[in-house]
Amino acid sequence: MPSLTSYAARAALTVLLCALPVARATAADGAPRSSAPSGWEARPASGVTRTGDSGRPYFYLEGAPGTVLQDRLTVTNPGRTPLTVRLRGADADRGRAGEPAAREAAKGAGAWLRFASRKVTVPARTRADVPFAVTVPPDTVPGDHPGAILAESGGRAMDVRVHLRVSGPTLAALSVEDVAVSGRTIHYTLVNRGNAALTPRLSVSADGVFGALLRREARTLPRELLPGQRMRLTEPWRDAPALDSVTVRLRATAAGGAHGEASASATYLSPAPLAGGALLVLAVLAAGAYRHRRRPGRRLRLRLRPGRGRTGPSSGGGMGDRTGGGTGGGTGDGTALRHEQDSDDRHVAKAGAET
Repeated sequence: MPSLTSYAARAALTVLLCALPVARATAADGAPRSSAPSGWEARPASGVTRTGDSGRPYFYLEGAPGTVLQDRLTVTNPGRTPLTVRLRGADADRGRAGEPAAREAAKGAGAWLRFASRKVTVPARTRADVPFAVTVPPDTVPGDHPGAILAESGGRAMDVRVHLRVSGPTLAALSVEDVAVSGRTIHYTLVNRGNAALTPRLSVSADGVFGALLRREARTLPRELLPGQRMRLTEPWRDAPALDSVTVRLRATAAGGAHGEASASATYLSPAPLAGGALLVLAVLAAGAYRHRRRPGRRLRLRLRPGRGRTGPSSGGGMGDRTGGGTGGGTGDGTALRHEQDSDDRHVAKAGAET
């Protein structure tokens, strides 16, 4: 029979197991959460009053040299504690992969940014609009001058791009450089030599000794090339030939009539096809040598037959055998030898003709 102590232990365990889901639900509701701010955002302001709603992914400002352009940045704090954000201007740049990035302002739109306050404190669950201005110097050349606004708080940083276009004539120029083929990869560099930001389109073709090997229609690259920027890119070629001499051509185009073209040559010498060709040549040579050894040659057989006129030893016959003269066996032997040789010659000639 269970004791009172055993019943008490079971009851306590049941209470703990039932209370565990309640504790987890309380944690999920947020009672024991940390009060540190998280999930804050910085983006271009909009006319919509709903928190965090903005239809602009970046700022676009346009004006003539010497003008002052104004806009607003929205900082949203969804946390339970106030949020302090520091703001500064920077020049826009692109990383090696072409992703947006920002760097310290040296010149350009990043250095022309001025904020109403570089340090903004946003209350909990609130958003704040921060006015700023871009003063375009009078001697600024026309074209695109990208910049960015950097917002930093609590070890986290966000950058909001500022696309500034200065009024005036623009030049769209693009070039393709440093084309090289390495294995199954085509390397090349795109250079923006104008004063307008470009989104290039690229087409690729390759021709070998026996005709076309690759035809890749023009497509828009997921990259934006800023004025004066060089971008090193690669193009995969998975079905490159194993044995061929190829010429690869790249053509890039962009809005405004910008275009550039370049080519490069490469030789593919894979060990497997070379080994196969060498074995084929050796097999042909070996077959030729075997046939040459089996071809019948000219052979001359000489047989001596006893002469019909020789009847026995005599002085004339003996002299005829030794000197080749006489009227006995010597004359008969010589005639038999000549007839045998002529017959063998005829047989050899007939065998050669049949061969």
